[in-house]
Amino acid sequence: MGSEGSGGPVVFSVSGHVNRPGNFEVGLGIPFRDLLELAGGVRDGRKLKAVIPGGSSVRVLPAELILEANMDHKSLQEAGSSLGSAAVIVMDETTDMVRVLERISRFYYSESCGQCTPCREGTGWMNRVIGRILAGRGKPADMDMLVDVANKIEGHTICALGDASAWPVQSFVHHYRHEFEHYIEHGCSIVSQQSAAA
Repeated sequence: MGSEGSGGPVVFSVSGHVNRPGNFEVGLGIPFRDLLELAGGVRDGRKLKAVIPGGSSVRVLPAELILEANMDHKSLQEAGSSLGSAAVIVMDETTDMVRVLERISRFYYSESCGQCTPCREGTGWMNRVIGRILAGRGKPADMDMLVDVANKIEGHTICALGDASAWPVQSFVHHYRHEFEHYIEHGCSIVSQQSAAA
């Protein structure tokens, strides 16, 4: 079972906006499309927006990238993320990516033990800035500063929690920068605005 360089079975824990969330034991290298089908597809027939393929500490992938990927180490790395814990978080088109990142950043802020300065100070700083953007009080400079702080945490801590806190910030801002900018410019979510207009 498995694929070259990723041998054997794995238990994928699929959660989020799927019709049949659960744990699925399959061979590594299963196409993401097939795994999504095992989980009953995207909930209520909505469009897939994004997936975190290996738990909250790995980089988020937009639908167009994950739909072409296989669920193994090499394929996910080439797509720009990683297999991580194989906890797959599926998000549909109604997802507010700024709100999701605030929740993730709050988790890593609360989990930091405080031993390493970059993590202790950086996780709190990132969470407060994302919270400020979410509240409609963000500034245009916040976007680049968020990434700059994440870059200064990554690779500069004793344990991997620093990297785990940095990678979501880097990838969410990279792939969904327009959603953060909308909050900064209009004080509200682009997703809720689109839903109201529909």
